[in-house]
Amino acid sequence: MKMHNADETCGIAQAATVLGDWWNVLVLREIARGHVRFDALAAEIGLSRKILSERLGRLVASGVLRRGLYQRRPVRYEYLLTDAGTALLPLLVAMQDWGDRWMLGDGSLTATAAPEGAEHARVRSLPGTRVPDGLELPGTQGPDVPLLSPDAAATVVFTYPGTGVDWGDPSIPGANGCTLENRLFRDAWPDFRRAGVDVRGVSTQLPYEQTEFARAEEIPYPLLSDADHQLAAALRLPTFRGAGRLRHKRLILVVDAERTVREVVFPVDDIAQAVGESLRVGVGCARGV
Repeated sequence: MKMHNADETCGIAQAATVLGDWWNVLVLREIARGHVRFDALAAEIGLSRKILSERLGRLVASGVLRRGLYQRRPVRYEYLLTDAGTALLPLLVAMQDWGDRWMLGDGSLTATAAPEGAEHARVRSLPGTRVPDGLELPGTQGPDVPLLSPDAAATVVFTYPGTGVDWGDPSIPGANGCTLENRLFRDAWPDFRRAGVDVRGVSTQLPYEQTEFARAEEIPYPLLSDADHQLAAALRLPTFRGAGRLRHKRLILVVDAERTVREVVFPVDDIAQAVGESLRVGVGCARGV
């Protein structure tokens, strides 16, 4: 792409060479979701093989993707995010957040979702989706904690906006209740463990913030930081901007040992009921139901 001379030192213009192409954005979206092989990408995007090959080549040349050989006969490659590509995930999530609010919504700032809205439909379609392999996040129990417990019959993943946050006046609808939610999962923790079900709490707060809260509240399960938006991008989870950063909207996922989403609760209107529902589904996974 030929640029005006003034664009040579403009970071926005340089980023637009990658994100200014419709297909490039969708390719990156799908790779973030774990669709890293050519046929899977073509099927998910509905793109011709010729155009997909061109876009993949451009993204590799720009340094945001790298090719990795996964089969020798015949030769097959998968396409993985580089560090530069991973650094684009917050931009993709911010684009999604803007689109959800201003293009698919009415512009209202909210931490919940209308039953007839696009976010609700997208999240409710997650059952049957496989969570990408190797998804690890920093948190209260180390820098690289697996999102899903490798030893559990199921993992309950609940996302929440943030603890100890002043949402302003008036408060953002649906944002309050994060401390209560953690306490309810904490109190139900023995029941989850007896059933062989693990629990993960996820927010975009930084690990040190989560550690302080976990220590004060004696939280027994890991709290994971999605500050880099890897999980949000992987599952296209809904967010909102509050108190200076993008925040997860509150939802609960129950994921089985095969990394398949079995149940989703969204929006979470009754926190206590939602915790109980996640336990019930987790127990069902442990029993092979």
